[in-house]
Amino acid sequence: MAAALAAAIAAAIMIPAASAQAVPTPKPAPKRADTPVPKQALPNPTIPAPSAAAPPTPIIPDLRNLFSGNTPNFDANQKALAAKVSSYLSSLVNVSGNFVQVGPDGTRSTGDFYIQKPGKIRFEYDDPSPIALVADGSSVIVRDRRLATQDVYPLSQTPLRFLLADRIDLMRDTNVVGVGSDDMFISVTIEEKQPLVGTSRLMLMIGAKDNQLKQWTVTDPQGYDTTVAVYNLDTTKKLDPAMFKIDYTNYQTNQN
Repeated sequence: MAAALAAAIAAAIMIPAASAQAVPTPKPAPKRADTPVPKQALPNPTIPAPSAAAPPTPIIPDLRNLFSGNTPNFDANQKALAAKVSSYLSSLVNVSGNFVQVGPDGTRSTGDFYIQKPGKIRFEYDDPSPIALVADGSSVIVRDRRLATQDVYPLSQTPLRFLLADRIDLMRDTNVVGVGSDDMFISVTIEEKQPLVGTSRLMLMIGAKDNQLKQWTVTDPQGYDTTVAVYNLDTTKKLDPAMFKIDYTNYQTNQN
């Protein structure tokens, strides 16, 4: 699962009314008829803060049977959809939000993520998971805080690099093997074959209406799928570059 990861939280405190003791309310003194009644200030209107979105339910596609092996021919509409996804990905600079991940065995994890392009990403998994994933622009590490170990992978050998590229034209810079759309999503699937690693696939999905990144699915060379759905995206927050620094001193590092 570590390879798939690399290739891929207000409780209100209320006091029950029954627990409060009744306190007699003093009666006010009678007012004189000539006593002016003070004007009451109108309450200031309060604008409720936007509520955070609920975690989405990831869609689990089957990328193994998507491509038959023949070079696909895309029509003008499919090329336009791929160009739309390319333009959106290229426009992203800093992105943060929450995620829901479904692993190859169906295990569901949640947490926070941060992207700083080009090439940097950080995934912080909610407890009890001890895992963190960090890419610093050249390497990707999958860290286990409990074991104080981390596995290191070249970013160039993971499909994450397409998501983290500064500028990208999917049709020109990648091997696109699928483009589709419906009322909910626009999807682009990339396939990559590496002699020493094998074949992996990456499906990117953005919202058809709001044009925002919704999820991606990575199929690793062993055929295992990992899907990550993202939500509560924030593209205005400035991120500290230090959060993408890989610590090679406090963790036992395994090179891959």
